[in-house]
Amino acid sequence: MAEIPPSRSFPVSWEELHRNARALSWRLADLRRWNGIVAITRGGLVPAAIVARELEVRLVDTVCVASYDHQDQREARILKRVDGDGEGWLLIDDLVDTGRTARVVREMLPRAHFATVYAKPAGRPLVDTFVTEVSQDTWIHFPWDIEPQYSRPIVERLAGG
Repeated sequence: MAEIPPSRSFPVSWEELHRNARALSWRLADLRRWNGIVAITRGGLVPAAIVARELEVRLVDTVCVASYDHQDQREARILKRVDGDGEGWLLIDDLVDTGRTARVVREMLPRAHFATVYAKPAGRPLVDTFVTEVSQDTWIHFPWDIEPQYSRPIVERLAGG
């Protein structure tokens, strides 16, 4: 599948991310008691911490995958693995985009329940639970990657002004 370059920008504030991670926790709370959480670094660290608090899960591990360089996605490289097949574990990431990272982690932990805060159409089938879907051509700017600055109105951008 050809990648669609991002043409829309969706900045997410800390408050919005926290609210959406709590909404994800609500969806996960009724499913089962989890053995622990595996956060996909780095994007899954903050949502995993919020979900761990809300679900009172104390055991949190990480699987470390490198696949992004600012706005460019490249081949996923596993930097750190976790043992087992994922049975009883909750796998958390901030976003499933093209599904490249998700496929790598799914192969590693096929029995884990995979949950993300945001999902794009290409990657959505790879996750079990998510909160918000965004279009494939949207680039989500997470609060840890941005700082407040002026933003031109959408109609100015569309008019080329």
